Amino acid sequence: MSYLIKPEGYKAILNLQQTELGIKKIKDFFQQNLSSELRLRRVTAPLFVMKGTGINDDLNGTERPVTFPIKDLGDAKAEIVHSLAKWKRLTLADYHIEEGYGIYTDMNAIRADEELGNLHSLYVDQWDWERVMRPGERNIDFLKQIVRRIYAALVRTEYLVYEAFPAIRPELPQDIFFIHAEDLLQKYPTLSPKEREDAITREYGAVFIIGIGCKLSNGEKHDGRSPDYDDWSTVAEDGRMGLNGDLLVWDSVLGRALELSSMGIRVDKEALLRQLALCNAENRKELYFHQRLLNGELPQTIGGGIGQSRLCMFYLRKAHIGEIQASIWPAEMRAEAKKAGMNLI
Repeated sequence: MSYLIKPEGYKAILNLQQTELGIKKIKDFFQQNLSSELRLRRVTAPLFVMKGTGINDDLNGTERPVTFPIKDLGDAKAEIVHSLAKWKRLTLADYHIEEGYGIYTDMNAIRADEELGNLHSLYVDQWDWERVMRPGERNIDFLKQIVRRIYAALVRTEYLVYEAFPAIRPELPQDIFFIHAEDLLQKYPTLSPKEREDAITREYGAVFIIGIGCKLSNGEKHDGRSPDYDDWSTVAEDGRMGLNGDLLVWDSVLGRALELSSMGIRVDKEALLRQLALCNAENRKELYFHQRLLNGELPQTIGGGIGQSRLCMFYLRKAHIGEIQASIWPAEMRAEAKKAGMNLI
């Protein structure tokens, strides 16, 4: 079911031509900074993968991939990717990327089950990145180190936008705040997960929530996560579970938290087996990706995705992702958005 947030008195700061110029500036500058910060080289990525290989991501485990038959392969089925978490790890192995280096790519996806609104579109575009880890880096301190490097690139990019469009004032704090999902629950025990995200991000401006996918003390997850890419069940040095998380910033236009990135240290053999068992998905052990991981053929990695349209939406102070990208929207939403000052492309 679609849902539209209509900020009172909203008026876009930039016109359509300025917006397109801003999008290009942001994308060019940020990906160069991301590449430098994490030592990533760009690679070409697939739009679809073969069904039944275990390479496509399951996200929360409920989303249905867009599927189509391939005539020249006897109508064997292919799937439009949801994201490239597992494909990237296979690529790092096949390209023999060294420890401390990695790859990034432009990932384009179709997520047909998205609930359309200001932040969610059928079309997903993000920078997917993955980096080979060294021995001894499988810990929460290393995860935080990588998050801080990404956040530094985010802060620099916001200043670039301000230089190009002085009417857009920088809002990001200089430092990002870290909190585990369990501590967030204890801080706001009466709020829902999304309400907790809003409350903590409003307070700090930029937040990384650790431990997405593990069950909390109330028996619920902060949010869902597939069992076969992020490691959300390993107990860290501080006694909390999870070596992954979500990066959020405060969106002053919508008055809510905006998730820009989901990332984490990836499963090793032990974490994969544990998480498949927890999710009653042990049948996946026979799939191509899982077999290569269980056979020790894949490197230990850290990786994630950073939403391109969401990033541009935040920097250019837009109220709807449809002001950044061309997609399909319900006719009623398009009409309501226009009345509220949001001209969807």
